[in-house]
Amino acid sequence: GGRDDRQQGAGSAIVGLVMIIVAPIAALLIQLAISRSREYQADRTGAEVSGDQLALASALRKLERATQAIPSQTAQPVFAHLYIVNPLSGGTLAGLFSTHPPIEDRIRRLEEMAGGMRRAS
Repeated sequence: GGRDDRQQGAGSAIVGLVMIIVAPIAALLIQLAISRSREYQADRTGAEVSGDQLALASALRKLERATQAIPSQTAQPVFAHLYIVNPLSGGTLAGLFSTHPPIEDRIRRLEEMAGGMRRAS
């Protein structure tokens, strides 16, 4: 009857409201994960083209040290995707919303690539 229809309508409205809130956040998290994946791929391609994975890892370490010297008020989140190394730091939750993977992970992957290349030679 009418009461069941109203309850079903209210339930649908709640589900719709939840989707309106959750869907954009989920889409953003997916977009940022793709951005981080592209950073890893760029590192891999750069290492393959240069032929020196350890030099690229060293360059990333230097960039990280340089970005640590940037006062946090000059590094705005809206511009984080333009940096080679993410100038903003944070915890695990901040990592989900980061455009860049952690620099330590990027360096570790390059070092693993270098180890694999030496074994393959």
